[in-house]
Amino acid sequence: MFLLSNNAQLYGIRRAKNLAAQALAVVATAFGLFWLVWIMWTTLSKGLAAINLDLFTRMTPPPGDTGGMLNAFYGSILMSLLGIAFGAPVGVLAGTYLAEYSGRSWIGETVRFVNDILLSAPSIVLGLFVYALVVAQMGHFSALAGAIALAFIVLPVVVRTTDEMLRLVPAQMREAALSLGVPQWKVTLQVLYRSALPGIVTGILLALARISGETAPLLFTALNNQYWTTDITQPMANVPVVIFQYAMSPYESWHTLAWAGAFILTLFVLAVSLVARAIVTRNRMVHD
Repeated sequence: MFLLSNNAQLYGIRRAKNLAAQALAVVATAFGLFWLVWIMWTTLSKGLAAINLDLFTRMTPPPGDTGGMLNAFYGSILMSLLGIAFGAPVGVLAGTYLAEYSGRSWIGETVRFVNDILLSAPSIVLGLFVYALVVAQMGHFSALAGAIALAFIVLPVVVRTTDEMLRLVPAQMREAALSLGVPQWKVTLQVLYRSALPGIVTGILLALARISGETAPLLFTALNNQYWTTDITQPMANVPVVIFQYAMSPYESWHTLAWAGAFILTLFVLAVSLVARAIVTRNRMVHD
């Protein structure tokens, strides 16, 4: 009877702790969701009212005038795609080296350590680095420098994702392919990449979602341009910097454009995140 009493008391204590932990988790979740919903509602209510045809057909206006953000949308799309084009291939190759060739060597561990530092580095530091590396040498701001800065943000995300996804591929698949006399490079291309492709693509999409809203690196590299330009060696308008500059201005028309740009940017990030989530979910269902 004494043992049963002790067990019941111990069970009651554990149950009380479990309920307390669940209650704290619910409160923390509700607290975080409250601010998220508030931000989303503010962006939606103020940004949706500013959406019109001029936003997508006119250039950024001079002070006190009305206009749109056509050149800013073009600049953001171009620099984001260039950032992915510069950073993603290098990231995939580096992640492949870490997962398949470095093993537990000191070189591989050093690369992983440096990549983790780069992954957590403030984006403004990367912007200053590219400013000294590219802008100061060219003598002026440029979209090319902005794309390089964004590529430095893409790189560690893709390296980490590729490394993790390839290491999740069962070792039996490698052994089966190698036992048939298939070269290592062909195993990587035709077996490992095919299995890890959804995860790698998801990492690239998440990197795209992250760089699409980066402002600090572009302030030091691409800056802004009120006019339309396709020359990547010249300053180029982009949505994050336009939002920053217009939100800080005293003009109401610029505030309206800033909210509209923030709304479009939020929708884009949400869409990319949903696509990435859909790829992961579909891949999980296929494997199940």
